[in-house]
Amino acid sequence: MRLFLVSRLLFTLACGAFVGRLDAQAVQSTPEPWRPQFHFTPARNWMNDPNGMVYYEGEYHLFYQFNPFGDKWGHMSWGHAVSRDLVHWEHLPLALPEEDGIMIFSGSAVVDWQNTSGFGKDGKPPLVAIYTGHREGRQDQRIAFSTDRGRTWTKYPGNPVLDVKMADFRDPKVFWHQASSRWLMTVALAAEKKVHFYASTNLKGWRYVGEFGPSGAVDGLWECPDLFPLSVEGGGEKWVLIVNLNPGGPAGGSGCQYFIGDFDGSRFVVDPPAPTPGVAAAPRWADHGADFYAGVTWSDIPKSDGRRIWLGWMSNWQYAQDVPTSPWRSAMTIPRELSLRRTADGLRLVQKPVDEMLTLRGATPLRFPGGTFAAAAEWLLEQKGLPPQLDMELVFAGINARSTFTLRLQTGPEESTAIVVDGARARLIVDRTHSGKMDFHAKFAARHEAPLRITGGRVILRLIVDTSSMEVFAQDGETVVTELLFPSAGPRTLGLAKEGEAPLVGGITLHTLR
Repeated sequence: MRLFLVSRLLFTLACGAFVGRLDAQAVQSTPEPWRPQFHFTPARNWMNDPNGMVYYEGEYHLFYQFNPFGDKWGHMSWGHAVSRDLVHWEHLPLALPEEDGIMIFSGSAVVDWQNTSGFGKDGKPPLVAIYTGHREGRQDQRIAFSTDRGRTWTKYPGNPVLDVKMADFRDPKVFWHQASSRWLMTVALAAEKKVHFYASTNLKGWRYVGEFGPSGAVDGLWECPDLFPLSVEGGGEKWVLIVNLNPGGPAGGSGCQYFIGDFDGSRFVVDPPAPTPGVAAAPRWADHGADFYAGVTWSDIPKSDGRRIWLGWMSNWQYAQDVPTSPWRSAMTIPRELSLRRTADGLRLVQKPVDEMLTLRGATPLRFPGGTFAAAAEWLLEQKGLPPQLDMELVFAGINARSTFTLRLQTGPEESTAIVVDGARARLIVDRTHSGKMDFHAKFAARHEAPLRITGGRVILRLIVDTSSMEVFAQDGETVVTELLFPSAGPRTLGLAKEGEAPLVGGITLHTLR
């Protein structure tokens, strides 16, 4: 037993040192042409789902699925980082390591403000992590706690706290339900394409209270659910249930769907669909690109802030283990603020980059004040030598059914990524079939389409471009497309071209990002 404890301590210390700092010499000696500059990445090795996202004492905690021993999936443990502003991150030691043949799968974390668990110390509430313990053929729910602001964690000796003896029962998201004065857990029955709801008074004992599903897109495994109330623009509030699934996403492979409705503490009821009566409602996708998965929100953001913020894993299970990065694999999306918007087709989820992203902008943006399409195209051609990190906003007006045009990010003589606005079909298309390195997987090069609600002939685009990614927010966040790109190094240029009737350009603003 003593030898086991010593071995465990050495393993934890080694992993903590390994993840807790960047080895500057090793990083500098390894070419990293696609390392993002303002997206979270591990110092090295494999990362997937964001986990345990919680805010406490001025810090946003981000845990994540991590392999301490390699750059492909395996030995799942929880890596850990914190931020005070959502854009600068500090790596911390490994939080929850794989032990005794049990991997640490996805889950959530909360501040136990009332110390219902009894883990609190010196009058301060504990942080409690709720995660899935995985071994071959069995998954159950477990907890761990911290009394030092998340710096060290103790696994509860009474684990598991919920075991229904299933192989695919995972990814618990827990929150305090004020109306019923109890903790509620949303957990996925992946193969059955359902989520179950469980209730607890102390985070240790759980009882089944309800379920939801199957519904929406039901082709893949259901994973990483989330359930939360969300404000509607202009007033009101509804509940949103997030279900990530793989495969079956809108761009192939992984995807993130959502449902809007009401929740009474045990039962989630979806709002009736607004479109054609008698026709099954199409899935509602949070992101129509290939590279947004396992989206989950932060817990315990103060009421004085009032935002619901999330991010997702910026990759796709089709090719995630083959992307050509080293010594790390995978990044997270930028954090995004969520809301609901009323549209002619009913309520829709809206995502916007958090305001903290504005602090990365350079002091002097490049601006085109507005004018003809031809004048805007000529102005863009004059903006040579743009850096790989950009935040750009473009406004187009006078779009009709004969308007089709393309914004092209040129990264080499024969290399570019195209964003197409198709007025006839009311579609937004991101084409990465000539975007750079693509030979690592047959399914990477593709065109991905998204619905684009055009009102008053107006389209607003915001593009967040990093070294190896592009996040497109159209119509003030109503349509979002997230894509990985692996372009050549060097300066970028932008171009505009029309394939139909040209719209007017209301303005273009280009910000470099630090």
